[in-house]
Amino acid sequence: MTPVTSFNGKHAAVFGLGGSGFVTAQALVAGGARVTVWDDNEHAREKARAAGLRIENLALADWRNFASLVLSPGVPLTHPSPHWTVLKARQAGVEIIGDIELFCRERQKIAPGSPFVAITGTNGKSTTTALIAHLFRSFGFAVEVGGNIGSPILALAPPAQECVHVIECSSFQIALAPSLNPSVGVLLNITPDHLDRHGTMENYAAIKAKLVENADLAVIGIDDGLTSGIAGELMKAGRKTVCVSVTNTMIEDGIVLDGGRLMRRSGGRSTRIAVLAGIASLRGEHNGQNAAAAIAALGPRGFDLERVAQGLRSFPGLPHRLEEVGRKGKVLFINDSKATNADAAEKALRSFDKMFWIVGGRAKEGGIEPLRALFGKVVKAYLIGEASEVFVQTIGDSFPYESCGTLEGAVPAAARDALASQLAEPVVLLSPACASFDQFPDFEKRGDRFRELVEALLAGKKSG
Repeated sequence: MTPVTSFNGKHAAVFGLGGSGFVTAQALVAGGARVTVWDDNEHAREKARAAGLRIENLALADWRNFASLVLSPGVPLTHPSPHWTVLKARQAGVEIIGDIELFCRERQKIAPGSPFVAITGTNGKSTTTALIAHLFRSFGFAVEVGGNIGSPILALAPPAQECVHVIECSSFQIALAPSLNPSVGVLLNITPDHLDRHGTMENYAAIKAKLVENADLAVIGIDDGLTSGIAGELMKAGRKTVCVSVTNTMIEDGIVLDGGRLMRRSGGRSTRIAVLAGIASLRGEHNGQNAAAAIAALGPRGFDLERVAQGLRSFPGLPHRLEEVGRKGKVLFINDSKATNADAAEKALRSFDKMFWIVGGRAKEGGIEPLRALFGKVVKAYLIGEASEVFVQTIGDSFPYESCGTLEGAVPAAARDALASQLAEPVVLLSPACASFDQFPDFEKRGDRFRELVEALLAGKKSG
């Protein structure tokens, strides 16, 4: 844990006692703060009470007593409307911050300049965070990983010069961290997302930009107009910036993906860094961007090509993201349950030539219509969940399909057809392009069930 000693003697209100909020309250207490906590959920309050935290209904509190409101990132700050705690804090002139901000202040107090890599982006941030951590470990560094992935940031060891903190940051967390100033800030991409919480794309992009604006080194993917504009503004301001691209191999300076090879561009000249072909955990063009950003985040260590190549080859990847589950004969089974929308599923469809596609769940706006240009890659689809009828209308006669209802029906059907096909390496791909909530509590449980079914099939068993 990181005790928040910068709040020693101060009185903080904490609202939201989920994973990060609960840890935040404990870290503040450990640092000497007086802490008052509240959550609308009674079970969360009971857990906090059992841990010895001070419970008080903040709706009835005197807000003049608080130095800060520490807000859970899941609580609306601005849209669709500010939470009632936000309104009370503003009325009393109380600052509103989050756990990332508390870490930044503690870093400034006890270990200024300590290695701190912060990563954001609409897509790819979890894989990039895990890869950066893996690469730093391969160079022999002690590494702490957390934030929006894994452990809350304040559950990690305190900032220190000999330890690299690699932290994934959501837009919600960034909005609550006004003094965010990592040694390396990584911004991968910006596409429409969370507009119900940010109102407009302009607001969303401005929040994402804050992660790199005060970084000692900004690493920015420039393959969309918003991030390209952010990179241009930083370079114009004289900020140290490394651009990465998978669509423009001829940028003047930066790291690019060119035919499966990562190349460093300097003064218009190219030097090969590594070859991604054959690295199963880094399949697809999108993982080329992730790998390029991770190498750039290493700073000067990224020029040690042998270690970089070894680190890339040994990266195990993350579950549910183009995860290779196993093989049966010539058939490869891929778990991409994290693909909860068409944009994410597109990356999976582009990563393979021909596939037997398990798709469906609770449809997002637009469904799978944005994937129409890739329908030619689908040998057959196996429809599951609520979206089945709508997807049948979208598919039409583009390719054969089977309405299976559940994964229990889809996996054996897809395996049967893939094994019977004449393809050299048919792929059974779970890339649902949908939320999981019609049948599973989250995409992880959906992916876990797919893995169970495949493993049972490989073992010749029936899975219950």
